Parts: sequence; structure tokens; C-alpha cells
Amino acid sequence: MEHKLIAVKAAMSAAITTISAFLGWKGILAVAWVLAMALDYLSGSAAACKNGQWSSSTARQGLWHKGGMILVVMVSGIADMIMAVVMEHMSIGLHWPGVVLPLVLTWYIITELGSILENAVKLGATVPEWLVKMLKISLSTVTSAGDASANMPGMHDSGEDAK
Repeated sequence: MEHKLIAVKAAMSAAITTISAFLGWKGILAVAWVLAMALDYLSGSAAACKNGQWSSSTARQGLWHKGGMILVVMVSGIADMIMAVVMEHMSIGLHWPGVVLPLVLTWYIITELGSILENAVKLGATVPEWLVKMLKISLSTVTSAGDASANMPGMHDSGEDAK
């Protein structure tokens, strides 16, 4: 049993190291986001079980929601990578600082942390109001940074909304 635990720890360490080496500090955000998603799912399931409200349908919906989040993160990462390549090889008067992925990851991490706090309350924990307030302020700050980045000089809205 101890050998299996060591193997799991080694695999997790290797995965985290690989992600961090490939993405640098953005990889650390990605790992934090995955951990926050897992903790949110587990704490939500525990809270539902404690209160006699667990349902496989609701759990499945939560997993679908997490799957959608994974797609959004992938799109933001691809957008940053593609635009970095384009900016390196073409002079089109647009500056792309590569902020989409970190902002999306940070936004998702903060929302997951808020959800974990809600689950903690359902499990009977007392949550300091200042912590909730700090998360709300952080989320607002990240949202404002995303809005400001979307309005950078050189960025133009084509008039089409995401489908």
C-alpha cells in the first residue's frame, strides 16, 4: 500500500512539475485552478451528503459545468499562444501581452474559492466576513483587469459575439 502512495505522489509531482515547466507561473495558476475545482466538487458533494441532498443528477451537472470551464481555459490559452506567435512574426499594430489565460484562470480560481466557502458554511463552518469580502474585491479587480485588457488600444470589436 505504501508503494502505491509513493507512486501516486511521484506521479502528481511529475505532472505539476511538467505543467509548471511548460507554462511557468501560468502553470502554477493552472494547478491551483485544478485543485480548487477538485476541492469545490468534493466539498459540494460532502455538503450535499451531510444535508441529505446528494443526487447523481446534480453531481453530473457539476461535472458538466467543470468540463465547460476546462474548454474556456483551453480557448484562452490557445488565444494567448496564437496571438503571441502572430505578434512575433507580423507587424499589425496590436500589442498582445498574453493576459487572457492568467486572467481567466485567476477569475475561475476566485469563483471556485467562493463556492468552497459556501460549501464550508453548508458543512457547518463559520467563515469570516472579511474573507468573503476579500474574494469579492479580488473577483471585481480581475474582472476590471479583463475589461481593461479587452479595451486595449489596437483591439477592435468585430461586432460578432461568441457563439
